[in-house]
Amino acid sequence: MSVYRRTIKLQSRDHMPCFHNVTDEVKRIVEESGIKDGICVVYSHHTTCSVITQECSHDLNFFGREYLQMDLIEIMERIIPTCRTEGQYHHPGPKHIEFALTFPDEEPKGSLNTDAHLRSCFFGRSETIVLNKGALSLGDFGFIYFIDWDQVRERARECEVQIIGE
Repeated sequence: MSVYRRTIKLQSRDHMPCFHNVTDEVKRIVEESGIKDGICVVYSHHTTCSVITQECSHDLNFFGREYLQMDLIEIMERIIPTCRTEGQYHHPGPKHIEFALTFPDEEPKGSLNTDAHLRSCFFGRSETIVLNKGALSLGDFGFIYFIDWDQVRERARECEVQIIGE
């Protein structure tokens, strides 16, 4: 049994959920690993991000987002509206804001991302994909997306990939 781990560096954009198609990078990491049969876990340790497998819809809107991504954003906006004002959600409270401000470069508005935390709860922060004969079992239309739901500010993100198998 072998374990192989790599990290994909990503950069989010401001003011809208950001989708990163990481499929090719994950496939490259699988190939590097030399592992042929097992599982590949694609994970985010960021609590406002998700990892999903989904079809690529190919068509892009003016902002460069796939139509299926826009459908998902619009549905999530109805279910969990973007946090636009203090007090819109219970979180963050004063103790959390005080804690957050102990981090360098943090500002109070940075904690107004409750919608992103709730959205990541719906979608989860990881996907486990079967590895069969050195290939990810994604089907004909499957792609792997890392989603940054946090719209407060741009930031560097990390997508973790761990492959376990033989």
